[in-house]
Amino acid sequence: MEKGNPFVASLHEVENQLELSLRQAFESLEPKLQPPFSLDIPDPQESLELSRAIVYALLCDSGSSKTHIKHLHAVVTDGYAFFTSLLVGIVVELYGKLVDSAKVQLLWLTKEMVDASSVGLEDLLVSLLRRIGSGDYGEQNVWLCSELVSLFLDKWDCLLEDAPLVLTSALYSFLRLLADHCRVTGIPKLENVKRLEIKFCVKMFREQLHLSLKIGRDLVRLLQDLVHISEFKEIWNDLVCSDVSKIYQLKTSSRYFLLRITPEMETQLRFLLGNVKLGSHKRHQIWFLKKFLLGPEKETVLIDIVRFICCVVHPTNEIIRSEIMPRWAVIGWFLDLCKQNHHVEGRVKLALFYDWLFFDERIDSIMNVEPAVLLMLWSIPQYPHITHSLLEFLLHLVDTYDIACRDMIMRGVASAFREIERKGVVQSLDMFLSNPEIATDLKKKLANLLSCHQDIN
Repeated sequence: MEKGNPFVASLHEVENQLELSLRQAFESLEPKLQPPFSLDIPDPQESLELSRAIVYALLCDSGSSKTHIKHLHAVVTDGYAFFTSLLVGIVVELYGKLVDSAKVQLLWLTKEMVDASSVGLEDLLVSLLRRIGSGDYGEQNVWLCSELVSLFLDKWDCLLEDAPLVLTSALYSFLRLLADHCRVTGIPKLENVKRLEIKFCVKMFREQLHLSLKIGRDLVRLLQDLVHISEFKEIWNDLVCSDVSKIYQLKTSSRYFLLRITPEMETQLRFLLGNVKLGSHKRHQIWFLKKFLLGPEKETVLIDIVRFICCVVHPTNEIIRSEIMPRWAVIGWFLDLCKQNHHVEGRVKLALFYDWLFFDERIDSIMNVEPAVLLMLWSIPQYPHITHSLLEFLLHLVDTYDIACRDMIMRGVASAFREIERKGVVQSLDMFLSNPEIATDLKKKLANLLSCHQDIN
């Protein structure tokens, strides 16, 4: 490969500061990147500059990779922490600007960092997992997915010893991706990726079940979308036959919900929910739609977005009291976007209500259940059909989601409603129980649920 700029040139964008610092370091130190290398130990600042120059050189030129990596091994003194942080920065800020050959080099470098047990390795692997786009079956995205699942299989022993928790991040990602990939046919390269994803996920469950269960309750949500795959049927049955209630009681860490949201999507969602006022939100919504959601398969990411909003984006009281677009309104818009696709709509609603089913005020945050109840409440005056649809879905979940754990789920949903009232998220549950706009049978079911829960207490 010839040397060249590893980044796609853009005429209209201000050059990224990280990109600039890498290029300037390379231009300044290029003569020192060829053997024979200096035997002098660089001072701390020179060492940082040398790392920047080596990163740039490695992204530019695969022909000299072994020379540059030997140079890096010789000069590094911090367990590769700074070098790895540069790679993380490139993945987060610049991945979309990398030319294809530089992406290949980046994955090769990542494997080198796995072998070196570098400081910050988990952050690097997680940032790469976040770069696998949902509903994107283009060649580059399928390639990245294939490369990463192969890496996790090939480097299994090393990762298990040095960064075991990153294997749970990979499991979460590939279980979620598999659910989408299995609904798509006719892409030969994707068929091979599916086989690798199944192999990795089954290996996790069979060889590292205790590690897999650290994901918590959302592991069950992801797995239930895969029970139609023969390799997962037995795993599902084993899980259900064990005490699945213990898994339900384990809240999933917010870091897992970031895995299926790209950094750009996260930035825009946080901006939308932290800065944009109701009334001026339409153009921001249209921009978000065009940027992230256009395409027949793209709406599956709404499942992950809604889970992310409920479990990760918890606004301050100042924002809640302001005119800034509330979470419930954004989620209402997302539900409207997927109403023609009943499969996605059902999964989005489950993502919205999932923490209700196992809600325990001692460990669960009221902020996880707040968007759903406010969406139901504020829809009553103008859109009572939305309230009806959501409340009906929730009460149906209570009856059917897991019959063996029905008492636990009844207790969870009733606890969520009681905590919502106690914390003043809604003034009184009578706003649902006595509202003429809500169907009588739903009000009766809700009242029964709440009264049964009082009896249990």
